[in-house]
Amino acid sequence: MAILSADQRELFLPLVEGIHESPPFGAFMRNLVARTYARRAFMILTLANAGPAQQPSVIHVAAPRAAHEPPLDFRRLDALRLHPYGALRPERVYALDEMLDYDRPAQLAHQRAALDEMGIRYGRWLRVSAGGVADAWLLLVREREDFSAAAVATLAGIAPHLAAALRTLVALIDQRLQATMAQRALARLGIGQLAFDGLGRVMAADPVAESVLAFTPEPGPRPGRRLQLLPETTRALDAACAELAEAEPGAIRLLRLDERTGRGLLLRKADLDLSEPAATPAVIGTLRLQRRESAAAGAAVLAAEHGLSPREAALAQAISAGQGIIEAGEALGLTSETARNYSKRIYAKTATSGQADLVRLVLAGLTPLA
Repeated sequence: MAILSADQRELFLPLVEGIHESPPFGAFMRNLVARTYARRAFMILTLANAGPAQQPSVIHVAAPRAAHEPPLDFRRLDALRLHPYGALRPERVYALDEMLDYDRPAQLAHQRAALDEMGIRYGRWLRVSAGGVADAWLLLVREREDFSAAAVATLAGIAPHLAAALRTLVALIDQRLQATMAQRALARLGIGQLAFDGLGRVMAADPVAESVLAFTPEPGPRPGRRLQLLPETTRALDAACAELAEAEPGAIRLLRLDERTGRGLLLRKADLDLSEPAATPAVIGTLRLQRRESAAAGAAVLAAEHGLSPREAALAQAISAGQGIIEAGEALGLTSETARNYSKRIYAKTATSGQADLVRLVLAGLTPLA
């Protein structure tokens, strides 16, 4: 099939851009419906590593003339036991007649009656497989006349491009999952991070940093942002970034952001191993908020990690949060003597030599991530 400029503009480019949409490929599906003169359509997306209970993503599209009609009921279609989706040969376009059960007349009559009731007289199915990591099923339907040969050729022609877009989408989903897991873990610890270039401009900031710091657009034609700071602090940040950009690996600087709150930013020469091409930051800035896990969650982790009783775990968690043994015991309804006895059992079970050693153990373990 010859690739026309309209194909690139209306189908191929929306496939590339569609991986960033939520749900993906909405513009592509709308354009595909318009190009093939379909009345209604849907795309079902399934990921190979999705859990059994996770529902597939379904993108419904209707032509303007069918905007008042309900979307295609893919669950009802599935219940009709048409040609099994998984058995469709990838990248081959199937006509609706090929999906019907001609071997069983009663089932065939039931299928046709249900399809007529849903306003489906003509249809084209297409399955696209992305190397075993994802699958997409497209159904385009018409009511009054069948699809033209040009429409079927358009469907067949976009199949390999959709497969490539699916593979890219799955890779992006994997990267998003990794980034989200890392960000959530850091957020539980109250850690925020920023990436700076050698001039002190902010290249990226995680959600914690975004929530507690103020930003201002970079003046001039070049896009970017800067931290909104006092002039002398801005100059100190710019100087530190310029210095660290030329420093040896492992070099660090501490920048005081706010004397009133005492909030500081630890600046480290960036040592990220990024795949090319990449805009590599010169400096990574890290800030830390005073944030701890909930008492109940922390106690549950301590009990599981070290075999503590619920009361012992609650006392150990309170001690790690800065309370004294007697104070923490009173909050738990323990007498001073009982609290001391509990603490001795805690030290024995955790193999710690005292209160300071216990705090070190708790803060270095899994409890702060609860």
